[in-house]
Amino acid sequence: MDTKAPAGKLGVLIPGLGAVSTTFIAGVDAIINGHSAPIGSLTQMGTIRLGKRTDNNNPKIKEFVPLADLGDLVFGAWDIFEDDGFQAATKAAVLSPQDLEKARTALEAVKPMKAVFDQEYVKNLDGDYKKSAPNKMLLAEMLMEDIKTFRKTNNTTREVMVWCASTEVYFEPSDIHSSLEKFEAALRDNDDRIAPSMIYAYAALKSGVPFFNGAPNLTVDIPAIQELAMETGLPIAGKDFKTGQTLIKTILAPGLKSRMLGVDGWFSTNILGNRDGEVLDDPMSFKTKEVSKKGALDYILQPDTYPDLYKDLYHKVRINYYPPRGDAKEGWDNIDIFGWMGYKMQIKVDFLCRDSILAAPIVLDLVLFADLALRHNMRGIQEWLSFYFKSPMVAPELYPEHDIFIQLTKLKNTLRWMMGEELITHVGHEYYDSYE
Repeated sequence: MDTKAPAGKLGVLIPGLGAVSTTFIAGVDAIINGHSAPIGSLTQMGTIRLGKRTDNNNPKIKEFVPLADLGDLVFGAWDIFEDDGFQAATKAAVLSPQDLEKARTALEAVKPMKAVFDQEYVKNLDGDYKKSAPNKMLLAEMLMEDIKTFRKTNNTTREVMVWCASTEVYFEPSDIHSSLEKFEAALRDNDDRIAPSMIYAYAALKSGVPFFNGAPNLTVDIPAIQELAMETGLPIAGKDFKTGQTLIKTILAPGLKSRMLGVDGWFSTNILGNRDGEVLDDPMSFKTKEVSKKGALDYILQPDTYPDLYKDLYHKVRINYYPPRGDAKEGWDNIDIFGWMGYKMQIKVDFLCRDSILAAPIVLDLVLFADLALRHNMRGIQEWLSFYFKSPMVAPELYPEHDIFIQLTKLKNTLRWMMGEELITHVGHEYYDSYE
């Protein structure tokens, strides 16, 4: 299957013009203008091996697959506050005044559209820049009109949408989410069980735009939206950007399991002072995040397969809103492990990270890979992009793969498959005479 060339402008549509999205936009501008290297971005800095190790053929990923040029990205956003990108970035206080000033023109050009928002889904946040309509189907149609206007104004040839807005409260799917027909009827009925993020996802897919979910919301996990993605032939992926503490877990846990070291307990706590921290101070929003953050260890360590090592693992996750810290999040982990003859050991990790600095290159990679998948006619769930998410989406009959090293192998092999190259198994028997 051939991949269409990335001709013309690529629209990047972002619900949520906050810390992550403005840091992403400013960073892209810095890369284009030579102010910064694209650190943290696999698409821009990563390489991919082709053929045998002895071939020494390791091009950059961006030179191997036809990705959109960063200069062709055009940004649009929705938010509940009317601040343009520069004002929003200033309030987010992630970037230094010097870096903000360098990106002023690019940030000021992003003036948000009125958001679809319901405070019942984000208890600790509200704003006055919101759409209003008698029912949720009309709200979706207003978003579709926004997309159409953006497309016309910016002369884009295609678009992608990445959710960078807040975490919504936790809730379980119900019958109205079970099919597209029922979901659309519920939109018209203004059903309370349809979250704002679902309205964005529906509007995006109905407009021919892939939707990727950067928060732990239910959004595209429901059969109705997955049915729509298949019907429209569009990619979807999620959920929840894998940035700080969970990134460290998916690096450490596979290493412990690979050496058959046991784990008695894994205690994780976070302090975070940005808008995300404020939203997560609500117990139901925190539960959505907690479910996302806790799932990785169970899948990586496989307690049913290795009961002697992990069946009694006690896993606790805490997030604490602490305003003085701002975007400089601290994730602290205490890991109680045991080894030969059951002797106890401990690992302590204190990750003083910057939430939006880690998330911004993820957004860039997902934008470029979403567009690549779109041009390769890959529809539905994009499991090969699990590398970027805390709770990767998979087909109903599958378990998600959380091991970051397996995820990276899957991602690179998918790129090789797209381009008709041989997949890499890492067996390597061909290098040794003893195997002939």
